[in-house]
Amino acid sequence: MYTLIAIAGLGIICLIAEIFNLRKAIVPITILGLLGSLALTVPDFGHYYRYFNSMVITNNFSAAFSCLFIILTIFLIALTPDFHKEHKAKLSDFVAIKLFLLTGAIAMVCFGNLAMFFLGIEILSIALYVLAASQPKNLKSNEAGMKYFLMGAFASGFILFGIALIYGATGSFDTSVIYGKILENQPMPAWYFIGIVMMSIGLLFKIAAVPFHFWAPDVYEGSPALTTATMSTLTKVAAIAAFFKLMTSLNLTVPGTYITIISIVSILSMTVGNITALVQTNVKRMLAFSGISHAGFMLMVFFNPIETPATLLYYTAAYAFAGIAAFAVILSVCGDKGNEEVYNFNGLGKRNPLMAAVLTCSLLSMAGIPIFSGFFAKFFLFNQVLSTGHVAIVIIAILNSIVSVGYYFKLILAMYTKEATSEVQPTPVMYTIVAVLSIALNIAMGLQPDFVLGLLKI
Repeated sequence: MYTLIAIAGLGIICLIAEIFNLRKAIVPITILGLLGSLALTVPDFGHYYRYFNSMVITNNFSAAFSCLFIILTIFLIALTPDFHKEHKAKLSDFVAIKLFLLTGAIAMVCFGNLAMFFLGIEILSIALYVLAASQPKNLKSNEAGMKYFLMGAFASGFILFGIALIYGATGSFDTSVIYGKILENQPMPAWYFIGIVMMSIGLLFKIAAVPFHFWAPDVYEGSPALTTATMSTLTKVAAIAAFFKLMTSLNLTVPGTYITIISIVSILSMTVGNITALVQTNVKRMLAFSGISHAGFMLMVFFNPIETPATLLYYTAAYAFAGIAAFAVILSVCGDKGNEEVYNFNGLGKRNPLMAAVLTCSLLSMAGIPIFSGFFAKFFLFNQVLSTGHVAIVIIAILNSIVSVGYYFKLILAMYTKEATSEVQPTPVMYTIVAVLSIALNIAMGLQPDFVLGLLKI
């Protein structure tokens, strides 16, 4: 609870700092404030607290994901000054919007009430709509913002209608009251399950799972690169964590028919995402389809929801840190030119060996190659799904992991086997720091996975 208040207050301070022309202090103060918020969150481990009549609940799950969200936001805000160097007057706006986005993300994993859940998801979504269309003179940015707004509005409508149906069936927005009725084996009307399906549709849109993925490639490509980095890391992780918490809060066990739907969506997401990524020449668009395939992998946690919260945390952290590292390199190579074609990375291994190595490591982690945490995330996930007897979907997932190597290596080969087609551009120091730190965290998680897995077992 205190974390939410601190981060929201920090966003307001950023806006006030602009009034007093304290622009140079905004990013350092924000990062220090986020580190303080991280320190506020750590004591929540091992405790269970309820605030405001169970509107907000803090426990190990919410604390672990809140810490992950804060770390990701620190990296994203550290990249902000160099990315927006041509628009310094708007720096406070961009930083404040990211902080409000973080507030929404934390509310999505701390909710104890469906009203709070909807409030969190709308705060996050509205911030993203603004960021996607934050370049008013760029036609692609305008298109991305409009597409994301329209599709997001439809998804929010589904979620809100689903909440209304669940309230009509149970007479409460409180997830603990709803769960208690299920424990007592009270008969639920048909529209309770229709409400769950409608909320699932809205959340599958938010994580860009097939067949609700059609917005992602265009929005990822058209949005400013730093906004794309935010969408593919912080937003996707927040959405899947909220989805998992919501489904485990409203169901005693996952019904077999629901598992069948999740299986189909998971398989389609992995397959469509990977196959379509093979033919992409734009790196942001390629990573959009990669994100769709990873959404399919993440959905596999629903096959064993009692055992997989820690695995979900580990998988999302591994994916997000690799994504931040990859986008830090993309920003250093392509900047804000709006041209992220693969040929821009030709010869990067000679031009900037360090950033090329970081991008290679992040892509290998996403592909699931040892020693990176992406490999162990898939290993733990597949092992737990196998324990439930779903052998076929694990085989399909392994085959998809092999397919993904093809398009990741297309970028790696461009960096090391082709001649450079553009001049060497100086890399901002902060891009290098963020890239190295995020991939170092990814590797550290691969070497010591028990540290992250143990956070939800305290």
